[in-house]
Amino acid sequence: MSRVVLVGCADLPEGKGDEAGAMRALEDVGVDTRWAVWDDPAEDFTDADLVILRATWDYAERRKEFLDWCASVPALRNPAEAVRWNTDKSYLVDLRRAGVPVVPTTLVAPGEHVEWPEGDFVVKPAVGAGSRGAARFTSAGHEAADEHLRALHAADQVAVVQPYQRAVDAEGETALVFFGGQYSHAFTKGPMLRGADLDDSGLYVTEELGVAAPDGAWHALAEQALDAAAAHLGVHRRSLLYARVDILRADAGDPVLLELEISEPRLGFQQADEGAALRFASAVRGALT
Repeated sequence: MSRVVLVGCADLPEGKGDEAGAMRALEDVGVDTRWAVWDDPAEDFTDADLVILRATWDYAERRKEFLDWCASVPALRNPAEAVRWNTDKSYLVDLRRAGVPVVPTTLVAPGEHVEWPEGDFVVKPAVGAGSRGAARFTSAGHEAADEHLRALHAADQVAVVQPYQRAVDAEGETALVFFGGQYSHAFTKGPMLRGADLDDSGLYVTEELGVAAPDGAWHALAEQALDAAAAHLGVHRRSLLYARVDILRADAGDPVLLELEISEPRLGFQQADEGAALRFASAVRGALT
């Protein structure tokens, strides 16, 4: 029987329960699955047939250590080079240069200054998980935004500045999930920058999730973003075991990319049809062969 390790962190050693159905599906197709913590010194990840990042959401404060660990795991999925690229939100600039419609994104390195966008806008760290460190400001809140920027820079963080898209308040975001390069399902994520609290683990902002059925324009953008990411990494999209493409409606009315997650995203199994777990299990079997 193949041996697959799902990887969490010390605060979430078995994730948040979203993968329970996927683990049953994997066992049904002959794949032995267990959880492990990425930085547990007692763990040996080199003898696993596949090591799948799932809830390693403490990496933001220890990114170099985490990436060094990723590079040491031969059977890591998604692979270490994809994780390195995707855990720094400057990847959005790469995708925009490739022609993907992306929420306007400005990177502000320590020592640099920025002209704040008109209207509401978001400031967040370039390296971060679970919306921690992300804050929304109004046109009357430039002083607070300056303070937030100084705090990010004091922590040696590059800041990401994006104009807030008003449709998020009514529609939230739509997350389209792919396994092995093939579309599986979608779910919605409600607005997370309106005073939402952190989860008990302290690793991510509490999310309101729901079922989604995105239309063709959302699908087309998700496909374009995934193809652009694969091309940038020099791989075929089939080699990406999982991907989540987060899309929202821009103020102009068209869908735009907010984030492309190919490192350790929540995959929304609990908001998907029962077949999603089987599709994931099939993609894992494909990666094993």
